[in-house]
Amino acid sequence: MKPLALTMGDPAGIGGELSLKAWLALRGSGPAFVVLDDPVRLRQLALDLGLAVPLRTLRHAAEAADAFQSALPVLAVPLASAAVPGRADPANADAVIASIEQATKLALAGSVGAVVTNPINKAALYQAGFPYPGHTEFLAELTGATGQQIMMLASPMLRVVPVTVHASLRDAIAMLTTEMIVAAGRTTAAALRRDFGIASPRLAIAGLNPHAGEEGALGTEETTLVRPAIDLLRAERIDVSGPWPPDTMFTAAARSRYDVAICMYHDQALIPLKTLDMDHGVNVTLGLPIVRTSPDHGTAFDIAGKGVADATSLLAAIALAGTLARRRGT
Repeated sequence: MKPLALTMGDPAGIGGELSLKAWLALRGSGPAFVVLDDPVRLRQLALDLGLAVPLRTLRHAAEAADAFQSALPVLAVPLASAAVPGRADPANADAVIASIEQATKLALAGSVGAVVTNPINKAALYQAGFPYPGHTEFLAELTGATGQQIMMLASPMLRVVPVTVHASLRDAIAMLTTEMIVAAGRTTAAALRRDFGIASPRLAIAGLNPHAGEEGALGTEETTLVRPAIDLLRAERIDVSGPWPPDTMFTAAARSRYDVAICMYHDQALIPLKTLDMDHGVNVTLGLPIVRTSPDHGTAFDIAGKGVADATSLLAAIALAGTLARRRGT
């Protein structure tokens, strides 16, 4: 199996610590990965945290598999400024962006099997002129992806897809359309078949309002937006159900009846997943020509540099990336 490419994330966050801990956890078993990061920064971080992680700076990603057993493989992406834990520095935005760009190029070239991204700080990137809302849009541009790219949060207990993502609740409701719901359903069904090995995926479509609108008494979006989307997806022979009342669709009994919940806005999807299984949640970008996963948390500036960051979600992201890459044959 080809190695995976792991990006640096924001150098002031916990990404570097997680990369070091992930190597310690996986060096004897894999999957192998190569980190696109500043080796000077990583060596100092390992020393500061008391982590016995030898590094090996590589010239080519193909060398990572052989190096992985004895050292953490690194493809050098130098920082412009020394990273200070907990203090994002726009001066390092170019390095953060370059790490993502280079990892994506390696995946497109077939040199790595998948890309796993450490958390970024969007505010620092925006200050440096980064024009994309986040990883998903940037990766879509880098890969020339067509169609719709959407975020799935996956754990052993639940998979969720928010139709609208990083928008205020007021804006999310205003921007929601039947077409967006249909596109999310199509992309999700195709990804579950291709990448997750589910031959006939079952999609549960959440309502927007309390009690899924109560037949219009508590809102009309279920009638005007959601049900037409369900009808269109069914016409394409996609197994969909709903609209489900959002307050009951995440019980254990309800979850047994579907493979993924298509939700109308960010928190409707992420609150139940993070409540049920925060540690093992993984962010997967659907609709890309490459496999991309990431841990289901942010940069955690408040604990950066303290040695207490938990690598469980990153390990889950690495494991899922390896599984998806094998299914795609990448």
